[in-house]
Amino acid sequence: MASIKVENLQIGYGNTIIVEDLNITIPKGKISTIIGPNGCGKSTVLNTMARIIKQKSGVVSLDGKAVHKQSTEEVARIMAILPQDPKAMEGLTVRDLVSFGRFPYQKGFGKLRKEDEEMIDWALSATGMSEFSIRSIHDLSGGQRQRVWIALALAQGTDLLLLDEPTTFLDLAHQLEILELLKKLNEEEGKTIVMVIHDLNQAARFAHYMIALKDGSLIKTGTPYEIMTPAVLREVFSIEAKIVNDPRTNKPSCFSYNLLNKESATKVEKVAVTT
Repeated sequence: MASIKVENLQIGYGNTIIVEDLNITIPKGKISTIIGPNGCGKSTVLNTMARIIKQKSGVVSLDGKAVHKQSTEEVARIMAILPQDPKAMEGLTVRDLVSFGRFPYQKGFGKLRKEDEEMIDWALSATGMSEFSIRSIHDLSGGQRQRVWIALALAQGTDLLLLDEPTTFLDLAHQLEILELLKKLNEEEGKTIVMVIHDLNQAARFAHYMIALKDGSLIKTGTPYEIMTPAVLREVFSIEAKIVNDPRTNKPSCFSYNLLNKESATKVEKVAVTT
């Protein structure tokens, strides 16, 4: 089972530092969610884990080896990433798109092997998209398209899935559909899943482990019960939150919240949440 660890990570663009001295260990075989305000560095951290962005200093380790020192093919056989708002060529069919997930296992422009076809079939079946295999990706609904992109990631045959805001632009039903699918993949296939999610209640509902960031710094990590507290949300989002247990899931949920007034916000800046 794949493992990923971030040590003393500093990420930036030019002279601007986005993330400073970040240390995270992702639990194996669990769902981890990254939360924080807009612009805090969530996607930047995820993309650095995925080797899309190169850090200024520090190390991202994949199975104990620095990810930026491994070959593209080696990384792609261990880790798959679904970026924000992925694009497909016009007219591409669902099966054609999912087949791209087998590229790390092919040499040159070789044809798909039997095992490649079997993996594509499994990925389509696991995401409920088999019946749409010959349909154009652009003829599908938003939720269906997102399922196809997840099928593409699954076709890579990796133990580790990284997803950047997989529910963005989807309605509530399709959001829940995608998150339930990811939960099923975690429980039935043992996938380690790391995803950036804006919705706090969804992040807590589907996570075993949460990572709270603010201004490029780690505020706290832990279970949803440790992260979804008034103190942590006050520190991360500058809100006064009322937390209750969701009767459906028994997970903590933000029932309501108010913005901190200026006096309270000043006090929060002076008192760090214990990590």
